[in-house]
Parts: sequence; structure tokens; C-alpha cells
Amino acid sequence: MIYIKKYHSFLRLVFIYLTGITFFFLFNNATCKYSFKDTSPIPVEVENFRVNYLENKAEYVNTQLSPNLTEKLKQKIINTTRLRQTNADDADYDISGYLSQYYTSTISISGQNSSGNRLTVGFHLIFKNNLDEKKNFESDITRTFDFDANLSLTQAEASLNNDIVKNLTDEIFNKIFSNW
Repeated sequence: MIYIKKYHSFLRLVFIYLTGITFFFLFNNATCKYSFKDTSPIPVEVENFRVNYLENKAEYVNTQLSPNLTEKLKQKIINTTRLRQTNADDADYDISGYLSQYYTSTISISGQNSSGNRLTVGFHLIFKNNLDEKKNFESDITRTFDFDANLSLTQAEASLNNDIVKNLTDEIFNKIFSNW
């Protein structure tokens, strides 16, 4: 009886040991690799970029939007790519554009009153690749931002300006540098 208990204990120990070794080798050699490729490889010959002042040609002009958007886009490119900023006319990547839309609309009504509004912001992007003119393009970007109807446009702008600039900057950057 004692012999059988020792034998079972020995077998249990061997089983645990072999199971541990099997799992170690199984998972030690197993790899799971994944990546998200946000940006296209920038050709090595591209060294610099220029972001021209992004004008506001919309019917309604938010005075803070153009300068903030211009600076935020410059910073995103500097911080995310290896490209150097230049103000020269012969920049490898020349980025310009303008705010083309900026208007509000009612999106929900409660009773006879508006309960929700939407701010629509449109941007027309002009991208010139001075090293490969086939890669030049123009594109329109439109983003919407909802806000409570109890807020005036000025109040809504105060709370939405950072989101507007961030979202437009990301959209512009993605149009230029992503493989999407």
C-alpha cells in the first residue's frame, strides 16, 4: 500500500514535470507578432517639408482655428516623422490648404426647441510632392462636432476648439502619410 502511494506520487510528480517542460517549449518557441503600420515609408530622398499658413476661407471665421491648425500640423509632422521643417519654396513636401466650411445645423429637436446642434468643419488639402509630381493631390476633409443647443456658438467653440484642431490635424496627416 505504501509502495503504491509512493508510486502514484512519483507518477504525479513526473506528469507535472513533463507538462511543465512541454508548456515551456511550446510557448517559449511560439511567437505572436503584429504591428499597426500608420504611415507609409517616406522615401529616403524626401528630407524636408513646408506647411504654408492654412487660411480660413469659410463663410464664418473662427479666428483661432487657422493659426492653431497650422502650428499643430507642423508639430505633428516634426514629432512623428524624420522630416525637417523648412520655409523654402523648394521643400520636398509642400502642404497647403484652407478651411472651406464652418457652419452649424440643428440635429435634434425636443418639443418645439432645438436640443442639439452640429458644427461642421471642412478643410481643402493641397499636397505637392516636389520630387514626384505624380503623388500630388487635393482632398476635402469634413468633420462634425455635436454640442448642446443651450450653448452659443462661441461657448461651443471654446469647448470644441482643441478637438477640432486635433481631429483635423490627424485627418490631414493621415491623408498625406498613411497607406489607407
